Amino acid sequence: MTETLSVERTVEPAAEDPRRLYCDLLRNTLTRYAFGETYTPYRPRPRSWRAGVYRQVHRLLRRRGLELVHRYVFSAQARAEGQDWPPEAETMVGLRRLDNLRECITDVIGRGVPGDLIETGVWRGGSVIFMRGVLQAYGDTDRTVWVADSFRGLPRPHPDRTTDVEDALWREPFLAVPLSRVEQNFRRYGLLDDRVRFAPGWFEDTLPTLPVERLAVLRLDGDLYDSTMVALRSLYPKLSVGGYVIVDDYHAVRGCKQAVDDFRAEHAITDELRPVDWTCRYWQRTA
Repeated sequence: MTETLSVERTVEPAAEDPRRLYCDLLRNTLTRYAFGETYTPYRPRPRSWRAGVYRQVHRLLRRRGLELVHRYVFSAQARAEGQDWPPEAETMVGLRRLDNLRECITDVIGRGVPGDLIETGVWRGGSVIFMRGVLQAYGDTDRTVWVADSFRGLPRPHPDRTTDVEDALWREPFLAVPLSRVEQNFRRYGLLDDRVRFAPGWFEDTLPTLPVERLAVLRLDGDLYDSTMVALRSLYPKLSVGGYVIVDDYHAVRGCKQAVDDFRAEHAITDELRPVDWTCRYWQRTA
């Protein structure tokens, strides 16, 4: 059963705290919830007859500073719940998942839980930009935000990963965002500094040797079984007791859910898996 998000409750502003107000503004801007999106660039299907026509028209329009677009029907409810793929927003996770991320970060700051923050699978970088913004707002000057991604989309799954092959997310060019664009998105918000560190490459090559000693928040958004599993096996041992694991697509992507369930079973993890919204789940490490 799909859970229904109360938009009014999610976007209710903080009364007095300027830190909370800044984070709300950053959240609503990163998602474009504050002002919506009305157009998206037109892109025909590759290898269709329209693709050849489009290339010719696109060249002519580009010389005149024009772009071929079509109307994008913006749904505030879908954007709040993280149920659409935005044309321009830096994140597609929605309001409630960013609220959860802020709560986890401010909790580890308040309780002094040691460790950095990381997201594995960042797309356009919205969630990691938000991580850095929350640290800035709450005066944390010690923690680093790690940005782990291939920056070229999802890897082709092993043929034995039937659900991942069927979901075919690795074929989506929309999910491939280059490192240069993510860096530019950080700069747009004034949050790119030496406390943001990038780990470009496939997770199996980068995460096992990632030079991070301790983590306080581990956010997983790798979608596929193997991408999720290698992140857990490589990084969970570095997660401090009292820190958090956040799984973005636990219910939306079958391979992700199976990897999380398998890992928790293998390591006898019984910490409560709590809901954030219709798909995201998280737990706090207690041992």
